[in-house]
Amino acid sequence: MSAFGIFAETFLEALIAGVFLGCIYGLMCVGLGLIFGVMRVINFAQGDFLMLGMYFTLYLVSVWGALAFLGPAAAPFVGAILAGPALFLGGYLLHRLLIARVSGTRASGSEDEGRSAQLILTLGIALALENGALILFGSTPQSVRTTLALKAWQLPLPFAPADVVFVNQASTVACALSIVIAAALFFLINRTRLGKTLRASADNANAAIYMGIDVDRAHRIAFGIGTGVTAIAGGLIATYHPFQPYVGLDFVIIMYAGVVMGGMGSILGAFWGGLTIGLVQQLSTLVLPAQLQNAAIFAVFLLVVLMRPQGLFGRAAERV
Repeated sequence: MSAFGIFAETFLEALIAGVFLGCIYGLMCVGLGLIFGVMRVINFAQGDFLMLGMYFTLYLVSVWGALAFLGPAAAPFVGAILAGPALFLGGYLLHRLLIARVSGTRASGSEDEGRSAQLILTLGIALALENGALILFGSTPQSVRTTLALKAWQLPLPFAPADVVFVNQASTVACALSIVIAAALFFLINRTRLGKTLRASADNANAAIYMGIDVDRAHRIAFGIGTGVTAIAGGLIATYHPFQPYVGLDFVIIMYAGVVMGGMGSILGAFWGGLTIGLVQQLSTLVLPAQLQNAAIFAVFLLVVLMRPQGLFGRAAERV
């Protein structure tokens, strides 16, 4: 293999890995972006909802064996998808019992619109979830096995047919699912009656109330959907990344960086922000040690913020 062929193969594999990883990052950023876009709540517990999605997938697939009839290849991905409805319900109830008391119409007119209470409450929820998971699941790193992770397609390079690029099948499926779910959510927000309700509640809660919209219910649904989408991303990540109860701390920073980079309040921007982070993370390994991946991510993040403070899709920040 020529030196150019080696470079081309290495670069393309890093590029493909960056796209695959970035799509999953984009999906988890979309969940956080939806919550902030509709409710204007900064949720420190979002990374722990990702962690719960991982453990839900693990128990559904490996511990309980509820999806064994699907086979070892498909079961982990179906389990990740089912984590969405389960965590939607959990997020819906959590908002109704706790988050609603410091946000929405109850916080309207209060000092700083309840933001200080929201930060403290979501931080407390994050600590409770992390330590509760540690008690229930232990600290041993876990992973969800799929046989597709051991298989790869071999794609010949067009300019050097003798050289091939290996494309992992599990990553391909996870990427495809992320794109489909993100696209479905974008359609829901922009083309359905429920989406119009959520956007109206985000744009002007008081006007939405006068139009007969139950803003508190809209916020509960938005929080539930955001939680469920992030849980699905967690289940997909669990198929290749070992996890433990504090894994959410590793990803919540990436979520916020992606949401801010894409434009606060923009669903499309959040996805592109996550995709950008995945590309930077993988492509940076071509020239930097793996330990400096996060440094490369935040170097690009700071560059975007300096050049475009409103984010890549800042114009969409006023609407979800």
